[in-house]
Amino acid sequence: MKSANAILPVTIALAALGACSRHKPPAPPPPKVTVALPQSATVTNWDEYPGHIEAVESVEIRPRVSGYIEAIHFEDGSEVKAGDLLFEIDPKPYQATLERMQAEHQRAESRAELARNELARAENLLKTQVISEEQFDNRSKMAREAEAALASAKAAEDSAQVDLDYTRIKAPISGRIGRRLVTAGNLVQGGGMVPGTVLTTLVSADPIYCYFDADEKSLLRYRQITGHGQNPSSLACEVALAGEDGFPHKGHVDFFDNKVDPKTGTIRMRAILKNPGRILVPGMFAKARVPAGPPVETLLIPAVAIGSDQGNKFVLIVNKDSIVESRPIKADRIHGLMRAVTEGLTPQDRVIINGLMMARRGSKVEVVEPQASDSKEPKAQ
Repeated sequence: MKSANAILPVTIALAALGACSRHKPPAPPPPKVTVALPQSATVTNWDEYPGHIEAVESVEIRPRVSGYIEAIHFEDGSEVKAGDLLFEIDPKPYQATLERMQAEHQRAESRAELARNELARAENLLKTQVISEEQFDNRSKMAREAEAALASAKAAEDSAQVDLDYTRIKAPISGRIGRRLVTAGNLVQGGGMVPGTVLTTLVSADPIYCYFDADEKSLLRYRQITGHGQNPSSLACEVALAGEDGFPHKGHVDFFDNKVDPKTGTIRMRAILKNPGRILVPGMFAKARVPAGPPVETLLIPAVAIGSDQGNKFVLIVNKDSIVESRPIKADRIHGLMRAVTEGLTPQDRVIINGLMMARRGSKVEVVEPQASDSKEPKAQ
């Protein structure tokens, strides 16, 4: 018992000595961040609007005469040129009418010629007083009546010829045709007091329109650019469809509406674009953008570096002592993956673009070189 009690104090002393000699754990290394310097660049600010595509020309093909469809001369969805034959209506009834009107015309012409001869003879007889003036007046009126009947017969013949020509329905414009809404053998109603049967539709494909609505403030800015609206074509416009990168379709504004909608405070604008590849199709929704002014010089930083605190924009920068600081800024428009900064930064500020989650205000960080994937700084559009 005495030997055990003697060993216990020695064990406690050795444990205390070990605890005193134990080192504290080393401090964690500072977090690593990647920084970028603001880029000075000349950029164009754009206003973007939702828009829709419409054809420059759009036609519903309807017959002008009634009859049975005899033949169809196009493929659904194909492109046709102005003057191409599309439909044929059975021409036999109209051909028969034309021949009858031609016969009436010939008969009226013969009667008119006879009346002219009678009038000429009556003029000679009147000079020798063989006939009375009353007889001469009768022959003169008969000649005028025959001439009127001839004109009427000629007009009836022309009308019959027009109806016969209308049995061949041709494309009034060049463009892409829709599907046939009737097939051969169907009876169609010609136009008159009641609209005729719709046979198909035809829209122009190149060039093409894009319509969008701009607010009043933007309108005033655009009018200054275009010389108070006298030359809208000086205002460029670019269009993109859903899923497209950038704005690949180039054109220009060619029309401002003549009034502002008082309900929405917007005005309808129209851009015209080339469409050689037929990518833009009437009825599509699109994004349109218009330059908000001339190119300006500004500072650009990656948009991912900008944070927001209750609506106020800020960035984290690394000072010369490798300490993180918060810098309030005034951010402007986005240009691709970059964003313009109008106030709060200088070209020498090192802005943190990677490692933002680990960086804390007032803490020290280690600045590392960007990796290959990060070294390709995004460019402004």
